[in-house]
Amino acid sequence: MAKKITLLGSTGSIGTQSLDVARMHGYEIFGLAANSSVEKLLAQIGEFHPRVVAVADPDAYDRLEAALAGAADAPRLLKGAEGIRTLAAMDGADVVLNAVVGIAGLAASLAAIESGHDLALANKESLVTGGHLVTDAVRRKGVHLLPVDSEHSAIFQCLQDAHSAKRLTKILLTASGGPFFGMKREELAGKKKEDALKHPNWNMGAKITIDSATLMNKGLELIEAVWLFGLPEDRVQIVVQRESVIHSAVQFADNSVIAQLGVPDMRIPIQYALTWPDRLPSPAPELDFAALKHLSFDVADEETFRCLAACKKAIRKGGLAPCAANGANEEAVRLFLQDKIGFLDIGRLVEGVVDSEAFGGDYTLQDVWDCDAMARAYVRAHL
Repeated sequence: MAKKITLLGSTGSIGTQSLDVARMHGYEIFGLAANSSVEKLLAQIGEFHPRVVAVADPDAYDRLEAALAGAADAPRLLKGAEGIRTLAAMDGADVVLNAVVGIAGLAASLAAIESGHDLALANKESLVTGGHLVTDAVRRKGVHLLPVDSEHSAIFQCLQDAHSAKRLTKILLTASGGPFFGMKREELAGKKKEDALKHPNWNMGAKITIDSATLMNKGLELIEAVWLFGLPEDRVQIVVQRESVIHSAVQFADNSVIAQLGVPDMRIPIQYALTWPDRLPSPAPELDFAALKHLSFDVADEETFRCLAACKKAIRKGGLAPCAANGANEEAVRLFLQDKIGFLDIGRLVEGVVDSEAFGGDYTLQDVWDCDAMARAYVRAHL
């Protein structure tokens, strides 16, 4: 039988590539969720005929409802953040793929897990802001947490030998280095959003592309890797791999290193999360070793790119420190995209909020929301 999928964040970059995989393999789309892209949603509804559709933005919900009025096969519509949480928890899907951008995805991740669904996770902020809430829920409900980020999928794939996985000693988390690799602070001072949005290898949404330029994305992925694979921060090494062909690697007790390679195409890790533990033909092209002449490696410059340094501080502090870093970054990136702050201000503000408190101890979901609000307020107060 065809696998049934609920896809949250269906109109974004990960969402549309997930639908490429579903299209190729004939997967049934039980539910779709998006923020505000009504035209894209209408096209997806027309092709995949989901039973339920959730729209976060109220105005977009009203436009979608009007467009579907009178349609005989119109899906059930849900509104707002609560609607997305309701969809994530609904019976009917074999797996929920969460590709929502930002902390907005946390509640939906928890709803899917608590309802007993396997979760294919592309929303890294779920683990960054609520790591112990998510991992505790996964253990308690006995579901699978399947990473979709290319780096974490690579690590996951390298650890499929359960016996060897017990001897894991280091994670080599790769980074493209973004569009500003090799530049120093004085060169970065005048960079604008148009410069930061020119990623050398990946086609992604605006927020994650800015995060790649600041190396915040790699800091968030480091935090995510700590939660996913159980190694401390000092056992996760960031390695710049400019070609984005080696997606990450693992090192074992005997110092053997196993890596996962492939073209820089997100449909490979998306599909593996949906087909695990099986492998099927992919819509992504194969890696052409005859044309692959060069693979380069370097170190990440956290002295220049302070977002990465801030994330390392945050995971060492523990508790809500990663949540604070993430909230400050989301607010700072929003302001940068509006040309209200400079590129280097993003790192300054993220590091500032991490240094502002201790943040240790256990926390609840409400504590996460409160910390996120505090971090955003910190940014606005320290422009």
